[in-house]
Amino acid sequence: MLASLVVPTGQGRWPLGQTRTSEDLAAPLADVHRQLPAMARSDGVVDTLTTHGSLAVCRLVAAWGHLPYDPKTLRRGVQRSTFLSDPTQKPVCHLTPQHGAWLHQVALWLSVLARRFLKRGDFCSPEDFTTRLLDYLDVYNTHHAHPYRWTYTGQPLVRATPFSQTRRQQRQGRAWFSPRPHCFERALYPPRLYKRATSQLTMNL
Repeated sequence: MLASLVVPTGQGRWPLGQTRTSEDLAAPLADVHRQLPAMARSDGVVDTLTTHGSLAVCRLVAAWGHLPYDPKTLRRGVQRSTFLSDPTQKPVCHLTPQHGAWLHQVALWLSVLARRFLKRGDFCSPEDFTTRLLDYLDVYNTHHAHPYRWTYTGQPLVRATPFSQTRRQQRQGRAWFSPRPHCFERALYPPRLYKRATSQLTMNL
């Protein structure tokens, strides 16, 4: 399933197939172009998968935006990424950074699909799975689709983030998360002897 999400409406597109080639990816993009021929500009967010920057996708983007297409100048992946992410052309593909696929809003939709459909699903055959999946997706688009409210503020979500900049400390203060034990902890849970011996042994080393 090559899933894509329409950000203003929250509805999804999901062509199903046996393969995941560049031609399989270009087919749903062409379908979007046929459905929205009068759209003045389109912005797509894609990850750095190899098929997302293939020659088939570049050929489709060039035909969509009436741009010159020369396969000889698009032999390398860097050249294709530059061509697809050019902000001056009509269709623009915004490539997420490496290990940043979670920035996709379609990832939110896929997490909903995993919780509501795949987590407790019981399927007797691939045909049964495909039928029930298409039924679920049709019902979702008809009754449950909604635009997602993006709450990420841009702050880095890594261990290198200073503790003073985290929401947890800003809300409760540094003293609450002090590494020093509190008075009641020192009284009720005194340090054990083997801990002292270990620290002394470490000092001797």
